[in-house]
Amino acid sequence: MTTDKPIELKRDCDAVMVPSGERLSLLAGSTVWLTQTLGGTYTVMTERGYSARIDGKDGDALGFAPLVNESRLEAADKRSFGSIDELVWNELRSCFDPEIPVNIVDLGLIYDCGVRSLPDGGHKAVVRFTLTAQGCGMGQFLKEDIKKRLLAVPGVREVDIELVWDPPWNQSMISTSAKQQLGIE
Repeated sequence: MTTDKPIELKRDCDAVMVPSGERLSLLAGSTVWLTQTLGGTYTVMTERGYSARIDGKDGDALGFAPLVNESRLEAADKRSFGSIDELVWNELRSCFDPEIPVNIVDLGLIYDCGVRSLPDGGHKAVVRFTLTAQGCGMGQFLKEDIKKRLLAVPGVREVDIELVWDPPWNQSMISTSAKQQLGIE
């Protein structure tokens, strides 16, 4: 969901400036424009011209119902969705870059993902990911989002997530379908 109509914030709310990652408070009465609602978060453009990410739980500040985490797993029978590897990859596809309306898998930000059995039962997911630019301050926020989502996968008891820069990300890493979606192919 996006809108070209201005939204007046109903209450103060915490946000994260995109792409710097700087934490800030948006004040009640401020005007914002909704640019993206994906992955359980809102991305808005402020009246000062910068983008900010608002957690989905703060949807009421925008006049919306709070967003539920857009997990690919359904509460009913999570095991019916496939192998543990498939479940992990599906959860990664529910994480979105706050500036680009494409999930981090199709954007080519996941460099490596593996699932290992733990000696005491359960599994450990190991993920190596990158960002579209080294100067982006959203790395820690995406890392926490990935961690939270993967720990929600049945059987995943541990996660090891590392932000890496080699090789540097470039547009050729974007999936064909995402390139079509973005109109760059």
